[in-house]
Amino acid sequence: MQRTLFGPDHEDFRAVMRKVFEQAAPDQAAWEEAGRMPADFLRALGDAGLFGLNVPEEDGGAGVGYSYKVVAWEEAARARVGTGSARVHTDVVTPYFVAYATPEQKQRWLPGIISGETIAAIAMTEPGTGSDLAGITTSAVRDGDHYVLNGAKTFITGGLVSSMVIVVARTSRNEDDRRGGLSLLVVENGMEGFTRGRALDKLGIKTSDTAELFFSDVHVPVTNLLGEEGRAFGYLGSNLPQERLAIAVGSVAMSQTAIRDTVAYAKERTMFGTNLASMQNTKFVLAGLAAKVEAAQVLVDRAVEELEAGRLTAVDAAKVKLFTTEVQAEVVDSCLQLHGGYGYVRDYPIAGMYADARVARIYGGSSEVMKVIIAKSLGL
Repeated sequence: MQRTLFGPDHEDFRAVMRKVFEQAAPDQAAWEEAGRMPADFLRALGDAGLFGLNVPEEDGGAGVGYSYKVVAWEEAARARVGTGSARVHTDVVTPYFVAYATPEQKQRWLPGIISGETIAAIAMTEPGTGSDLAGITTSAVRDGDHYVLNGAKTFITGGLVSSMVIVVARTSRNEDDRRGGLSLLVVENGMEGFTRGRALDKLGIKTSDTAELFFSDVHVPVTNLLGEEGRAFGYLGSNLPQERLAIAVGSVAMSQTAIRDTVAYAKERTMFGTNLASMQNTKFVLAGLAAKVEAAQVLVDRAVEELEAGRLTAVDAAKVKLFTTEVQAEVVDSCLQLHGGYGYVRDYPIAGMYADARVARIYGGSSEVMKVIIAKSLGL
């Protein structure tokens, strides 16, 4: 069906991003071996304008809608280029600086964030908390003009390539309100007591680094407090719809790429003296998948419109993420099956897509968490 989300300017930007990602495609094996994307690629994305798209013009950005990001992530999926750390930097972390930074902080941080010279990450998850943000124990105690930060974080996307990290820490405790007392502190490279642990050896998404971070008596200037002290839980919740929509955008785009690659493979593969693509089972499987992905695409496009209008709710974002990531799981599993034994070999892209897809139902809130949110909206 004809999509109505994009105009001529979107297509001009698509041409720019397609060139950037196509140039990076041959380097994916090297990125996987290194376990991260190189700094020069991140700067290239900044040069292409990606990191400043949703930053207001008065803050040095382009001030355009999220639909331009959709264009970028679709082109990344088309070229099979990993973008994990870059997506977290621009879709998850940058909105906090735009929404809650003071004018002085924006002047200090946003130019580097937009250019890609500064890559930012966010440290929420702790070894014992998972999705329970109210259970965060990393502490920050005020001491004059500094906070003394202590604790540990894990599963931090971009934890190694980032030069600054927004750390969610507990600055006060109220037993009657577990969600209160959390604050956002910006920890920068070179702060004494801030160390990075090992890169986690993940099943997939291997071009994106995921690390453990440790904070031992890190003195963070009060001027690095983002927003108001004690209000971080509300801040985190306000950005979740966009974060979950970003995952959904990637899930649909990767599903489309998996189908495209499998159709091409089926047309070339011969079995029992006949072409795999001519077999009824192949046709039926791919037809069914194509219909589901089309439905997922319509759902995502509608959600993008709602986001740009300021109406995308947490419940609707949960529905979009749940549906699209579950569809992606079915698509990559079925496409791998159609590849047969070759699908299990990393020489074929579907194997990597299969491994990468698994985390989509976990990060940004698991499918089970999405169902809890949706169930509550039903009065259950």
